[in-house]
Amino acid sequence: MLRLAAPALTAFALITGPAQALDLSDMSPTEREAFGAQVREYILENPDLILEAFQILEQRRELAEAQADIQLVEANRDELFNDGYSWVGGNPDGDITLVEFMDYRCGYCRRAVPEVAKLLKSDGNIRLVIKEFPILGEASMISSRFAVAAKHVGGDDAYKQVHDALLEFGGEPTEVTLRRLSDSLGLDTDAVFAKMDSDAVTQEIAQTRALAQKLNISGTPTFVLGTELLRGYLPADQMELIAQEVRERG
Repeated sequence: MLRLAAPALTAFALITGPAQALDLSDMSPTEREAFGAQVREYILENPDLILEAFQILEQRRELAEAQADIQLVEANRDELFNDGYSWVGGNPDGDITLVEFMDYRCGYCRRAVPEVAKLLKSDGNIRLVIKEFPILGEASMISSRFAVAAKHVGGDDAYKQVHDALLEFGGEPTEVTLRRLSDSLGLDTDAVFAKMDSDAVTQEIAQTRALAQKLNISGTPTFVLGTELLRGYLPADQMELIAQEVRERG
């Protein structure tokens, strides 16, 4: 009977709290068996208790993960918000910062583009930082190298043009297609291509990858909004609510 009673006691402890949890060590074998039978009977009559227990357990797990993420963000604030190389947009003097780890080949990153734009427009006080995080194969890496090289050669405006164009680009990032794209944007195409495989570009992407590993980020898009680490695509209205919560907490 004890084997059957254990889940019941777990459910009882989760629902009522540790203050009301019982210690079976004070019971005799006969008492434990009788108690287990009573608990089993009660749970069979009230099966929703098990579902409620698992829901409480899941809520506690999510809370623990959220708290761990906040600690990770705090421990890596400088690299996240002021690394000295990532492109900065939105309101550079905004009271909170939104960081996006993105990949040009990621469909959800593309879906996030209008949502982020909507958030920045409606709020007006959010600073945006873009982190190049190519994780979806060689085409992703080539695209990121091209974007970062454009920034090194042409500055922030050139990067933003390339960044936006690559997120809309539907083809393969070959030398031919990227040269055509660069020429259409009026960039110094030869200089951009000469820079793509440079140590400076390699180091920038590697630093972002190392930061992502420290934050346990393995997918795109991943956002950091204030102190909140948001894993996955979110519509603008949800990010607006999170921004309000971040401000309220100070």
